[in-house]
Amino acid sequence: MNIVAAVRAEFSKILTVRLWWVLLIVLAGYVAFTAGILALAFGGLGDQLGAGGGDVPQIPDAALPPIIYSIASSVGYVFPVLFGTLATTAEFRHQTLTPTFLATPRRGVVLAAKFVTLAVFGGLYGIVALVASVGPGASILAATGRDTGLGDSDTWLLLARVVLVMAIWAIIGVGLGALIPSQVAAIVIVLAFTQFVEPILRLVSSFVDWAAGIGQYLPGAAGDALVGSSIFSSFSAPSAGAAMLEWWQGGLVLLAYAIAAGAIGYLTSWRRDVT
Repeated sequence: MNIVAAVRAEFSKILTVRLWWVLLIVLAGYVAFTAGILALAFGGLGDQLGAGGGDVPQIPDAALPPIIYSIASSVGYVFPVLFGTLATTAEFRHQTLTPTFLATPRRGVVLAAKFVTLAVFGGLYGIVALVASVGPGASILAATGRDTGLGDSDTWLLLARVVLVMAIWAIIGVGLGALIPSQVAAIVIVLAFTQFVEPILRLVSSFVDWAAGIGQYLPGAAGDALVGSSIFSSFSAPSAGAAMLEWWQGGLVLLAYAIAAGAIGYLTSWRRDVT
């Protein structure tokens, strides 16, 4: 079986279960709610709260739209990486890898097909997340007299990079799933790292000068750098090395994580006997 047939088989596996669209719906709702709240807080109520002596930080008008739109990836990236992980570990859990490897003995082709397929779904997740962030975000900004930034080519480049980063996150998920065959363990590790460990590390690195340079190379920070904007970096404490990487540097770092996870997963669990 060639790579085209293997990719077709991977699409069939995913589309026959409900997981992909259930996660997609949750992603859309989560991102839309977060983007709407931020647009209302910093676009609609920021001036009033600031004028009243509140503690709401003021964000420059030009920087506000990218921050709100990038919510699609800065808080939504956990969904494609989790989906990629689940789509791979499910093969081990339900032992569907056995017939898959019988039909396609070249295991590298199977893994490559998963990378391609999940990258496409990751891009789809990125598009839906953008609709969920740009829709309510731009509407609230326009209603409150703020510039939506949608007439700026830089904004559209940022949106395109959001789709790209979500695709890469899905590939990382595949690599993690190949590396950690246990579905429960993989889910716990993904959620613990993305929701607790990395946010804490990024917060600490934003306050400690010597750790700031290291914090830039964390996966989430690299993803934010590739996009070019993030709610997390906007509220980081100023430090000597707190600036994000260039977008292309962030992309290379994130790709390095994807390649490393995939390569190690292939050389370990993916090559073992699965029967």
